Amino acid sequence: MAITAHPDFDDTPLFDENNDGDPANDGADWHSHWVVLTEDAACGAGLKVRDVSPGVDLLPDTAPMLPIALDSPGMSPVLTGHIAKITVPLSNSKPVSFDAVTAELQVNVEGKTPLLCVSGVHDIASGDLSLPGVVTSEK
Repeated sequence: MAITAHPDFDDTPLFDENNDGDPANDGADWHSHWVVLTEDAACGAGLKVRDVSPGVDLLPDTAPMLPIALDSPGMSPVLTGHIAKITVPLSNSKPVSFDAVTAELQVNVEGKTPLLCVSGVHDIASGDLSLPGVVTSEK
């Protein structure tokens, strides 16, 4: 799960994050994405968002139809000071572990691969990607 804002384009085709009636102008507002990361030495931090083939690989309707494994699920983050909170609906009760990472991503504007690289990692909450966080149910 990524929480991001980028004023250069809107990649949440089905959602109107700023509630102005135009779902095509929301890139600068904080929003969420599911992304699948994979290793790639061509990227500064050694990771990229995995390549896919739209029309060949199965993508949800909320995907922005880019050739990468990125989805725009419409879950809005709440940012308070240095805390980011996002509510994610779960359909089962299996424990899910996670870590928090602040990173920069770089889009290759020429359309070459890799299209979306992790270009730098600023901080890892655990220090070692040991996935110490646990998703909990709120009742």
